[in-house]
Parts: sequence; structure tokens; C-alpha cells
Amino acid sequence: MADVSHTRGDVSHTRGDMTSHPDVSEMRERYARMLGGRDVALMDGPLFLLGLYCAASPWIVHYTTGQPALAVHNLIIGIAIGLLALGFTRAPERMYGLSWAMSALGVWMIIAPWIVGSHPNAGVIANNVVIGGLAVALGLLCAGASAKAAKTSTPKLQDRPRTL
Repeated sequence: MADVSHTRGDVSHTRGDMTSHPDVSEMRERYARMLGGRDVALMDGPLFLLGLYCAASPWIVHYTTGQPALAVHNLIIGIAIGLLALGFTRAPERMYGLSWAMSALGVWMIIAPWIVGSHPNAGVIANNVVIGGLAVALGLLCAGASAKAAKTSTPKLQDRPRTL
């Protein structure tokens, strides 16, 4: 049988405690910064799926021939929602300031059937109101979490270095 105890010579490489690492405070700060914008990580996926549904909804609800302008509109707005969601995933610390834009897109989706469409039926209106309501709700949740994260990440007045 082979000896697997790793007690011979230099074969054993034991790991030391990380608290003795010279850059431990910098590594902890970097880790906290990286995770700081991920308070709403669970909303990125639903937002992306909402954008996909919005883009595909004219074909799902079958109003591409009756409302061609609204079909193109929903396709474009759905792509925009999906791209914002991907941006939230890729660079959360930069993109969560745009959470209010998601809410604005949601409000626009609610009123769009009467502005972009021509005599929309109840199915088209319900489709856009549900999409818009979800976009407003998720956008407000993202904005609230972003504001909370920004509030906790800004240094207090006594912690800031003093300059003359």
C-alpha cells in the first residue's frame, strides 16, 4: 500500500492562518466591495426573464397583426429591459443607479397600449399592465437596495481623512 499520510519531507504543505497574511485587510475590503452591490442578485434573473417575455409577448399573446406598432415597441422595450438586467449582473456597482430607469420603463409599458397602439383589446392591455407592474416593482426594489447599499458604503464624516 502507498503511504498517503504526507508526513515525509517537503511533501506536506500545510496552510497557515490567513490572519497572518500581510494584505488581509485589503483583501477583506476588496471582497466586501465586490459583494456590496449584490444585495439584489435575486432580481437580475427575473428582470432578464421579464425582458425576454416582453420582447416575445406580441407572438405569445398573438397581437402582431392587430397591433404591429405595439409589437415592435414591446420587442424594443423587452430588449432594453433584458440588457439592463444583464448590466445589473455584469457591473452591479455601476448599473444599480439605473434602477430608476427600470421603473420608468415599467410605467411606460403600462401606458403604451393607448399611446403606441390603436384601439388595444383587453388582452393587450392586461399583458402590458402586468409587464409594466412587474418592471416597476422590481425596479423599485433594485433602487431601494441600491440606495441602502450606497448609504452604508459611504464613509462617515469622522472616518474621512481631513484635508486643509
